[in-house]
Amino acid sequence: MQQDEEIEQMRQRKIMEMQAKLQEQQRQAELRRQLDSQKRAILHEILTPEARGRLANIKAAKPQFAEQIELQLIQLAQAGRITSQITDAQLREILNRLVSRKRETKIRRL
Repeated sequence: MQQDEEIEQMRQRKIMEMQAKLQEQQRQAELRRQLDSQKRAILHEILTPEARGRLANIKAAKPQFAEQIELQLIQLAQAGRITSQITDAQLREILNRLVSRKRETKIRRL
């Protein structure tokens, strides 16, 4: 009898742990959705439709690079350094500057 009660208690603890873990995962997923929604709203404000389209194309090809660009643009907007919407031409210029900053790899033959 006592062994059955212990097993039942262990089972109940395990169920409670699993429920807590599931609730935490759901909370984190909701937080990610909220942050993504806020990010999209800010980008919608600071980018013209053409620039948003270009950024979406970049995101399809290079998601990590696009994420970095989005974060930089959001930081600039929050710092008040973006006063008007960024056009497609301006975004291309920003992208060219970022890409040109990358280190060039030179191969020398000995």
